[in-house]
Amino acid sequence: MGGRIVAQADHVERLAESGWNTCDSVREGIARAGLPVPTARYLKQKFSATHWKQVDRAIAALQEHFHHARFGDEVVFGALLVPDPAKLDTRGAMDAAMRTDQFGEASEDFVDPALPAGELVVPPGSRDWTVVATVTGPAGVHFGSYHEIRNDPAPERYQLDGVDTRDLMVRQIWGARVLQSGQQLPDCEIGGGWTFTLFPGEELVRGRAVSGTVLYNKVRFRLGKPDRGTAVVRVCPALPIG
Repeated sequence: MGGRIVAQADHVERLAESGWNTCDSVREGIARAGLPVPTARYLKQKFSATHWKQVDRAIAALQEHFHHARFGDEVVFGALLVPDPAKLDTRGAMDAAMRTDQFGEASEDFVDPALPAGELVVPPGSRDWTVVATVTGPAGVHFGSYHEIRNDPAPERYQLDGVDTRDLMVRQIWGARVLQSGQQLPDCEIGGGWTFTLFPGEELVRGRAVSGTVLYNKVRFRLGKPDRGTAVVRVCPALPIG
């Protein structure tokens, strides 16, 4: 079977080795925000074995359901930590200093000034960290343009376990993924495989579609044509856990 599924026993280890912990500037940034650093010890204490089994099932379901999508055999699904947006809101720009160990220097994020706050699929105040099953590798799957995805006559393409995964294709999830990725940035031009992640879970802004990418040493939340559907346009299905 194509793609890769992170084994249950590896979840805590992989998250403990992610950018949340291994990039000093990211770790210091989450501490400044008042969040506990998600070390292996913390994750073992806060999330039960049952919770990690739910993560496993969600990852396996995503892998199976989206395997036949374009680039589905290349996509890596795994566990993503999303911080409490009341403490660290990943829908928009981070402190430039927080990017230092991701880019080798402080880097200010670009957020199109026309963008509203954006959707919250992990609400504020619920818990410090929420686990979401989603794409954790370099790029997501391809389903075409914003219009093609939002207006797809076959919505079951995106529905899984009673969830329309399009609703979770939002800036909040992608912003957390960029931080968790550390120096292995997603949707990045380094290595020649540049892509960008489209957010069909967000409404159009002045007729334009919201997307995220990493280009020229800068995290970018952009607006673009909603009918652009070339191969570089990707989406990242996700499932909430518990």
